[in-house]
Amino acid sequence: MSYVQIAVDGPAGSGKSTIAKKIAERLNITYIDTGAMYRALTYKVLINNIDIENEDAIIELARKSKIEFLQDNIYLDNDIVNEEIRLPKVSKNVSYVAKIPQVRKILVDVQRKLALNQDVVMDGRDIGTYVLKDANLKIFLTATVEERSRRRYSELKNKGLDVTFDDVRKDIINRDKIDKERKFAPLIEADDAIVIDTTDLSVEDVVDKITSILEGGQ
Repeated sequence: MSYVQIAVDGPAGSGKSTIAKKIAERLNITYIDTGAMYRALTYKVLINNIDIENEDAIIELARKSKIEFLQDNIYLDNDIVNEEIRLPKVSKNVSYVAKIPQVRKILVDVQRKLALNQDVVMDGRDIGTYVLKDANLKIFLTATVEERSRRRYSELKNKGLDVTFDDVRKDIINRDKIDKERKFAPLIEADDAIVIDTTDLSVEDVVDKITSILEGGQ
């Protein structure tokens, strides 16, 4: 039996997680947020006071950590860390952790196993190009830096966090640079991906568009 695999890639703030989750709900399939897995490891690195540049220590921590994504919850060593992994300090450092090749290999192995025996929509930065290269549908979401920064700023302010728009914008630009320039599985569009600019589209607009593509529409 073959299973449906939908890959949703794109830079920070492009709407990947929100849209992928909505697609999963509409199609009644499993949603896997790979970015949350890297955030969970980054959170563990920070609370263990490991130097963000100490790749050997981070790789060893990744090997010893149990990171799972189950029923829309991210588990770190059996504890739910949904809120902790969204803290600004995690956002500022996650790209540094995620660019380590061996860390990606460890977590990608987990991600691929999750997609083996079920229909999934998986979002991240290298799903269509590396994690699920044979996905049935590959979507690459994008938006302007200003719009992505506005979304992330609103999200953080709504959570009561003390952030400035300028700091959020700088963080988005920095993450883009790290994600695109990393040597192993960088953020790029898959050759067979459908690119959707979400700048002026609502979440429902994008979900409708992707659903239409799945159903054979335009």
